[in-house]
Amino acid sequence: MASDSSDSGVPSHAKTVILGAGIVGNSLAYHLAEQGRKDILLVDKGPLPDPGGSTGHASNFLMPVEHSKEMTHLTQESIEQYREMDTFNESGGIEVARTEERMAENRRRLQSAKAWGEPAELLSPEDVEELVPYINTDLIKGGFYTEGAGVCDPLRAGEVMRARAKDKDALTVSPNTTVLDIHVEHGEIQSVETDRGTVTADEVVIASGLWSPKLAEMAGVEIPLTPAVHQMISVGPISLLEEDEGEINYPVVRDMDTQMYERPSGNDLEVGSYQHRPILWDVDDIPSIEEAPLSPTQPPLTDDAFEKSMADALELMPEVLDDPEAGIRHEIDGLLSVTPDGMPLLGPMQAVDGLWSCAAIWIKEAPAIGEEVAKWMTRGYPDIDLHSSNVNRFFEYGTSRTFVKERAHEGFQKIYGIVHPVEQWQSSRPLRTSAFYTRQDELDARFFEAAGWERPQWFESNEDLVDQYADEIADLRRSNEWDSRWWSPIILGEHLHMRENVGMIGDMGFTIFDLVGPGATEYAEKMAVGRMDVDVGKSVYTPILDENGGFRSDLSVVRVEEDRYRVITGGGMGGADKQWFSQHLPEDGSVHIDDQTSALCTLGVWGPDARDVLDSVAEEDVSHEAFPPYTAQEITIGEVDTWALRISYVGERGWELYAPMEQGQRLWDIIWEAGQEYDVRPVGMGVYGTTGRMEKGYRLYGHELELEYNPAEAGLTFHGVKDADFIGKEAYATAIESENTATLCTLSVDDHAPNGGERRFMLGGEPILADGDVIVDEEGRRSYVTSAGTGPSVGKHLLMSYLPPEYATEGQQLSVEYFGQQYPVTVEVAGSRPLFDPNNERIRS
Repeated sequence: MASDSSDSGVPSHAKTVILGAGIVGNSLAYHLAEQGRKDILLVDKGPLPDPGGSTGHASNFLMPVEHSKEMTHLTQESIEQYREMDTFNESGGIEVARTEERMAENRRRLQSAKAWGEPAELLSPEDVEELVPYINTDLIKGGFYTEGAGVCDPLRAGEVMRARAKDKDALTVSPNTTVLDIHVEHGEIQSVETDRGTVTADEVVIASGLWSPKLAEMAGVEIPLTPAVHQMISVGPISLLEEDEGEINYPVVRDMDTQMYERPSGNDLEVGSYQHRPILWDVDDIPSIEEAPLSPTQPPLTDDAFEKSMADALELMPEVLDDPEAGIRHEIDGLLSVTPDGMPLLGPMQAVDGLWSCAAIWIKEAPAIGEEVAKWMTRGYPDIDLHSSNVNRFFEYGTSRTFVKERAHEGFQKIYGIVHPVEQWQSSRPLRTSAFYTRQDELDARFFEAAGWERPQWFESNEDLVDQYADEIADLRRSNEWDSRWWSPIILGEHLHMRENVGMIGDMGFTIFDLVGPGATEYAEKMAVGRMDVDVGKSVYTPILDENGGFRSDLSVVRVEEDRYRVITGGGMGGADKQWFSQHLPEDGSVHIDDQTSALCTLGVWGPDARDVLDSVAEEDVSHEAFPPYTAQEITIGEVDTWALRISYVGERGWELYAPMEQGQRLWDIIWEAGQEYDVRPVGMGVYGTTGRMEKGYRLYGHELELEYNPAEAGLTFHGVKDADFIGKEAYATAIESENTATLCTLSVDDHAPNGGERRFMLGGEPILADGDVIVDEEGRRSYVTSAGTGPSVGKHLLMSYLPPEYATEGQQLSVEYFGQQYPVTVEVAGSRPLFDPNNERIRS
């Protein structure tokens, strides 16, 4: 029953308890009510409408364009929701550039705007001055303008959302209520204990911003975020701004090179900064409402940290900030939530059934996230793919206070930074190292990090291969600094050497867990598209779907024993995949999950000579007849008992060798010594994850595979529709029977310098165009590069993209936009046929 329980205590039971009544909790409550959910309780320790969290002090502007498709679409949808509630003022927004490097970034930002469907344009300094007459254009090279940017009133929006949920008789609100404990029994949510009584609950959502880790700790789990300071002052009254009426009459300006922003707020100018040194807080040090001078999240300004920011703001906008009538009317160290990778923390928590996280969310995407998480909670999946925000991505490695603070300290400095698509984190490393790490380090590996694992991207010890294959890679080397950053031509040499000889790749950083028990086969069938009732030792690559037929994951499953199936998935998706499988375990206890991730290392041995190398050290017969492709066997290699899987992600004959972690170094040494006769080389993830994958057209979850596209469009329907029921079966069958609205294609770049000058190489995320316009399919989905990488064996730089039927034709000429220029491309493959070795003869030989 809808009510306000502030005077009468909390109800004894609620279907859903939301902890936190800032913009996030209000949005979630409203959208749950919209989805038909009743009996929702919204709790906050502060008063309403402003309970004292970040919602009450954040600079409430919304700049819609990011390089992340997920975050751009969430912001676009949030703007529409604020607009519908009459809590949005469209002012436009300009990101000004003081340097040529930032202007190049603005051109990249424009290509992202086109890819994600947000109107934007580049401005000259004169154009900027027309929109913002008080800016010092002598300092800037130009700007990036989005007309749809603006400011919102999140406190008013919260009031509207709560009222709408109450009108549906779905919401009870309990402000001024402190949560004392969250009770969990046998891994399931039981109740929330407050100072106004205890409420039993079917599900609990932690949407408490900065305080989320503290509440999660009550439930025995960890939400990895930390409070960080964002400095802000308000200067006024400013005579120029007093001439206008309303909240804002000029565009918001982000002075990106100084990591600052300036925005009118009535007759004041608000100046905010991220350029100061990172100032991180502990949750326990945030004062109570009674102790705080303004509010718990608005401590006094750290003056010395703001000195440089003030000077930069005065330099950019002297006309208004030097107004003799103006003074500093408000100054704070505003606290906001920062996570180890800068993304939100959303979804069901792996360790506790019924517990959800909806944390580390900015005002600009809060309404849309509330809607998407509400859909996720009520029907099982959102409409916007949220995989990059899944709270479980840090499970079992990235939740310690030290890790969170180290990454937050580093990440804070990237908020307005120019961040390369494959830029590597430097802090808290190395954290997870495989049994091969020492040997790889001795070979001068260049390590990249994924899900905490240190994985070689290439080996400097292979530098001679660049000269050896100089002719083959001459036209594929990258001279542009941006294109070649975090890349090396050694990757191309390693690739070609593996294609001709043999390479060792280890460790891929897989997450490995076994499904064990008498109900394992029935359960595995339910979870996967592929047929699971196969012979012991058979492997099955399969999509994992949501009910709507969109991708939840893609992975390999091997039947190890009659009642044991081994799931092998990417390390980055390991936490989310394990949560998904755990969520659907049979209630009768007939299946349990046995995690093998830390117990097993994985060494890939691939290439034409891989069998000869393995045969020389294995006790068992590894011939093609004795060890067919896509099967697994127990073999002994030297002294090491190994579980060998004949499978390949690089399109070559070979095996993944799984051994006890403590014997992994010995396994490496055995293979290394045996391989010297065949000029074995260590090979990095640059080959495994990019060059080899792209030549074979292998799809990658989070790039090609996501909720927005179905398996038919992705070219992954080779399993057909099995008899057994599985999650997403109906939608999957419908997709197979329907005509594709888009088809995943492989394209090649025809000319890397169509206008002369430096040759450029796309990195991913760029829009695909026909006759100068971005291609859009019948469902409104825009064509963009889902993955990009060089294919040395085919001598081309390759792209993947979904294209509508009229363009998904082999030989079709199109173009791709990269840093403001258009480059001609050709559709090489429409569908899933590999460009290299299309009949998979190498894998199957």
